[in-house]
Amino acid sequence: MAVVPASLSGQDVGSFAYLTIKDRIPQILTKVIDTLHRHKSEFFEKHGEEGVEAEKKAISLLSKLRNELQTDKPIIPLVEKFVDTDIWNQYLEYQQSLLNESDGKSRWFYSPWLFVECYMYRRIHEAIIQSPPIDYFDVFKESKEQNFYESQESVIALCTHLQQLIKTIEDLNENQLKDEFFKLLQISLWGNKCDLSLSGGESSSEKTDVLNSLEDLKPFILLNDMEHLWSLLSNCKKTREKASVTSVYIVLDNSGFELVTDLILANFLLSSELATEVHFYGKTIPWFVSDTTIHDFNWLIEQVKHGNHKWMSKCGADWEEYVEMGKWVYHDHIFWTLPHEYCAMPQVAPDLYAELQKAHLILFKGDLNYRKLTGDRKWEFSVPFHQALNGFHPAPLCTIRTLKAEIQVGLKPGQGEQLMASEPCWWTSGKYGIFQYDGPL
Repeated sequence: MAVVPASLSGQDVGSFAYLTIKDRIPQILTKVIDTLHRHKSEFFEKHGEEGVEAEKKAISLLSKLRNELQTDKPIIPLVEKFVDTDIWNQYLEYQQSLLNESDGKSRWFYSPWLFVECYMYRRIHEAIIQSPPIDYFDVFKESKEQNFYESQESVIALCTHLQQLIKTIEDLNENQLKDEFFKLLQISLWGNKCDLSLSGGESSSEKTDVLNSLEDLKPFILLNDMEHLWSLLSNCKKTREKASVTSVYIVLDNSGFELVTDLILANFLLSSELATEVHFYGKTIPWFVSDTTIHDFNWLIEQVKHGNHKWMSKCGADWEEYVEMGKWVYHDHIFWTLPHEYCAMPQVAPDLYAELQKAHLILFKGDLNYRKLTGDRKWEFSVPFHQALNGFHPAPLCTIRTLKAEIQVGLKPGQGEQLMASEPCWWTSGKYGIFQYDGPL
């Protein structure tokens, strides 16, 4: 295996990783503690005194976690038995084996940022599962639902656009179909701006009309491999035998408005026959504040179906039907909430890697997926994406993200440096986006 650069970490004072560990993560923990406080009476109503004691226990465990982080204490093994506990603790041992620290202990600011950020969310989950009978509680549920409710106007506009498009889809020529495909891909890209972990759990809903902003946003797409996606899927459509399948897999990021944009895209893929089935991959546990779980996926479809607008409810009813018919399939796998980079998938989760190999195309949404695809390392801007994937090539894949972390590869020589000189925060502000493809051309 080729030599890879060092991991991003909080050691670099002033870096985005440093500021995340120093400011954003404690802010998220404070918000989680506050959420539990506010649900105290609900826990009492459901579980009596036992519910109140459980809430106190969870808050105490989370306060301890916040203190460990803020005082840069050693990172400790997980204790509560769960399906992934052993894998996590083995990974912690592996991280410790890489250290030059005199006490051989991984610490918050000196360990890889990807590892400590994932570890923090896994410890939040541990605090909840250690506190029955409230061990079912999703501490991020409220903010995910609020994000959806606050984006209603944009959701209605997108559902209306989709339903009008479907009415005329059979009359579109190839270029018109391609234009519509590109439009919905861009909507899915800019939907990725709605990330609650970036805003410390504060509201980040979509209140603007994305459809009418696409032309203005085009200059901010730094890498645009949409043509590759079109040629791949339109070729599959042309050469497909009658009973055969074209599968697009979407590895999801945020629930709420972004998930709506992903489902709109998935609906179009079926309606245009660019795909015959769409598989969605979400998280098994609440993760990075706004990441999609099976509950969020089902809840959102239900909300859209019962929306007070005819095209919105039509979308929801269609989506429910796609799920029932098996044309849309939701999966989760514990690997997505492990700290490993994706090049480790064949060893750590060979079953998942084998599943992904069946895809005609995999779309990876958002920043965390990009960080795990590229190992969250200090790559040069111009390093080819294929190289940064470090051997992870299960199927043709494309990453769709707005940039909110200090990592970007595959740029033209000098492009990243030029952006850095004019806009130092260009790669963390969410202002720029990419469609970056790896696969046969």
